[in-house]
Amino acid sequence: MELNEYQRQSRRTAVYQNIGKNPRYAMIGLCEEVGEIAGQLKRVERDDGDVITPERREKLKLEMGDALWYMASLAEELGLTLEDIAQANLAKLADRKARKALHGSGDSR
Repeated sequence: MELNEYQRQSRRTAVYQNIGKNPRYAMIGLCEEVGEIAGQLKRVERDDGDVITPERREKLKLEMGDALWYMASLAEELGLTLEDIAQANLAKLADRKARKALHGSGDSR
């Protein structure tokens, strides 16, 4: 599935106030889901002997899907597409790599 097609289809399940004018809801949801991904990875260390079991991988996949849904929703709220975001990110990283600036921190490297 292509990213923009996912974004279009995911919109069918959007149920929240002020759809189309509410990036805050999408951002809060994205943060929450990223926290749930982190929680699953924490459990890998705490409960699974630092091994990602098939069951844990499935839980991670589902949480990552939820994060993707919120990312698609945030993109939609901001008038962006996931494909444009992905292409811009790859171009930014290729530029940093060419300048040997992948290491470090901050957007202006």
